[in-house]
Amino acid sequence: MERLVRIRKLLKEHGQEHLLMKYDELDQEARTRLLDAIESIDFELMEKLYQKATEPVIEEQIVIEPIGHLDKDGMPKSECKMYEELGEATIRRGKLAVVTMAGGQGTRLGYNGPKGAFVFDPESGKSIFEALTDTMKDACERYNVDIPWYIMTSRENNEATKEFFEQHHYFGYPGKIRFFIQGELPMLSLDGKILLDKDFQIKSAANGHGGTLLSMEKSGVIRDMKANGIEWVSINGVDNVLVQPVDPLFIGLAVTSKSKGAIKSIAKASPEERVGVICRKNGRVGVVEYTEISNQMANLRDRDGNLVYGDAYALFNLYSIEGLDMISNVPLPYHVAVKKADYIDANGGFVKASQPNAYKFEQFIFDSYELFSKVCVLRVRREDEFAPIKNATGQDSPETALELYRKYMSKNK
Repeated sequence: MERLVRIRKLLKEHGQEHLLMKYDELDQEARTRLLDAIESIDFELMEKLYQKATEPVIEEQIVIEPIGHLDKDGMPKSECKMYEELGEATIRRGKLAVVTMAGGQGTRLGYNGPKGAFVFDPESGKSIFEALTDTMKDACERYNVDIPWYIMTSRENNEATKEFFEQHHYFGYPGKIRFFIQGELPMLSLDGKILLDKDFQIKSAANGHGGTLLSMEKSGVIRDMKANGIEWVSINGVDNVLVQPVDPLFIGLAVTSKSKGAIKSIAKASPEERVGVICRKNGRVGVVEYTEISNQMANLRDRDGNLVYGDAYALFNLYSIEGLDMISNVPLPYHVAVKKADYIDANGGFVKASQPNAYKFEQFIFDSYELFSKVCVLRVRREDEFAPIKNATGQDSPETALELYRKYMSKNK
């Protein structure tokens, strides 16, 4: 009873009393879940985020400049060999861990379940998770080492993801697989009220791939890595069936350059491609959204005809363990998006969204690179490492990804 009184007082202080509107009608389990969720909310943060979403601010002037990169294809063979040998030695000594960000659902693909469980090759019955596991198993065999693999799930798909791996006996993966859960933030109505879902629980949304770093810290993943002598951590998204998280050349380059963070880029397919671009922002390595680059900059080419702002960001991230330790406790900026959300309004009525009507707040992992004084960028071939599955049909769909996947596999048998 004291807890309920305390929480009612807290909600009144922040103008969110509606969160308990149906409390008395909930069963005991649902009541406890709701109170736990309310106590986990950082109300001051939510108020700051609402202010950011609704009050125009004068953004600091950002100076955007091209980034220098090393091209994997254009590198001298002797240099490649040096990096590869150093990276391979690091891998063989068990100093690399891999993190896969797999918190998403397969909704856009018409699939009801974790995105990683989606079967993208109907002929073989191969899922995204199986394709990623095959890549990881090949690396373990090639370098004679068990590479620890950490898979970030979400509250929504955590149990289903673990069950999927258990049902498939982890696809025979020889190393340790550990699951941890991505963080969430409440969604807000356009008038600043924390939303309730149709079950009268807090309506939350994943806090973006930038939340991976904080989730790794809170869940003890970084502590576990350090205890096991890990020195380098590769962090990638789940929806790219050609991702190469165990890359000796990339690791060797990062080790040699003494960078705490490294990024792989791919060449933009065209000036109009809607991807983030790796560049320099006020002198630091960062990523700008395609909307932040003028049409003139997007079309600018060098003497060889290459796009000056042509390094596309594709979620290929590498960090030293010291770098992760440094940035995991530093709050990354939040980005605001207006999304469609069904919810229960402050008067207890159900709102069926027909247009964007709620604020969602996300952090982006690429903002972490601006915290480092030195970051190396390696450009790799799109056809070797990038076959994303984002849309049900058309570009970046299961059909296009499967075609790229089969071409790569036939070429590298």
